[in-house]
Amino acid sequence: MRCMLDHVAIQCADVAASAAFYDAVLAPLGGTRAMDFGEVIGFGVGPKPDFWIGPRSTGEGFRESHLAFTAPDRAAVRAFFDAAVGTGAEVLHEPALWPEYHASYYGAFVRDPDGNNVEAVCHVPE
Repeated sequence: MRCMLDHVAIQCADVAASAAFYDAVLAPLGGTRAMDFGEVIGFGVGPKPDFWIGPRSTGEGFRESHLAFTAPDRAAVRAFFDAAVGTGAEVLHEPALWPEYHASYYGAFVRDPDGNNVEAVCHVPE
């Protein structure tokens, strides 16, 4: 089954406390730490994280969210990016491979009108 959302990230005031909480509450659901970069932790069912936590790092009161939408192929990632640029969205990262996540991770990142980090991502090779 294909989902529209690929993964979600939230900012936390205390990452260690939040990590301990999510370790506990996600375990009964089959969720575990799939990736751990210290202050940024990804949880998932299996090897791919779909829920991320990290430190609060932006704004007073506002905490940026990161939303990643699944794209069926790399052309769709580029089309997402072009459409976003066409609306005047701030570019965070142009379409590119992100091998630190995995060899076929191809994504583009922009800001929505509220300042959130929005991504389109494809996980299959070209």
